[in-house]
Amino acid sequence: MVIAKHKFFLNKKKEAWLKLEKSLETKLNNFKGQVGLVVEDLDTGWVIAFNENMLVPSASLVKVPIMLSYFYAAEEGKIKLDDNIKFRSFEKLPDKLSAKSGFIVEELFSPMITLSDNSATNALIDFLGFDALNEYFEKMGLKNTNLSRKMLDFKSRSKGIENYTTAYDMAYILDKLYRRQFLSQDVSEKCLVLLNQQKINDRIPKKLPKEDVSVAHKTGLERHICHDAGIVYTQKGNFLICVLVKHGNKFSKTAKKFIADTALSVYDCYKNL
Repeated sequence: MVIAKHKFFLNKKKEAWLKLEKSLETKLNNFKGQVGLVVEDLDTGWVIAFNENMLVPSASLVKVPIMLSYFYAAEEGKIKLDDNIKFRSFEKLPDKLSAKSGFIVEELFSPMITLSDNSATNALIDFLGFDALNEYFEKMGLKNTNLSRKMLDFKSRSKGIENYTTAYDMAYILDKLYRRQFLSQDVSEKCLVLLNQQKINDRIPKKLPKEDVSVAHKTGLERHICHDAGIVYTQKGNFLICVLVKHGNKFSKTAKKFIADTALSVYDCYKNL
């Protein structure tokens, strides 16, 4: 009897999932811009994906693999998470940490992830270096994610030097974290806690009921670029969603709304089960 009920529920869920896929495809086709999208049901492993391997400037999404690289380097004994990082007198100090000029490595993860602080990120890029970070990106299984310039380096960006990622790569590392398979359960949980403390909540969580869900995610925003990638925990099941948007608008309002609406569509699929 229990098996029969489970099979019935799974069939209804599959039916809803297929409807969701068609609905998301319509949304993408009606949106004026390019979208890389991955949605994964974290119970069954079912995936909806469109343009998942499209290269997109990563903006601040790259801060997630930067954080993971540090845990990787610490695991290998190349660094310690309590190593000191000094800021030079002319460098802007990270938000919320400006009372001193020196920090330990791990102190910079929170402003980099939860506030998307660029000063903290650039200090971490300098400390490990571009080559080491790109090597760790490869080691952790990212296929199309690179680091070629620092945050706010618009001069390099104007020359075509860019950091790229894909919806597939972001979904891959989030899935690893969710399943506690990145290095260890302890490391995975530390990363998820930081992502769950995200302060920039104007995309994936925007239209979701706060009393029913929590979201561990990271945003990215630059001119003509607007992203959000995260894990949504709901009472009816958990899902992963990565929406990477390239658009031609002067402002990001339309892209943010598109991401929020897409996340709501997925949530509604679960709520109505």
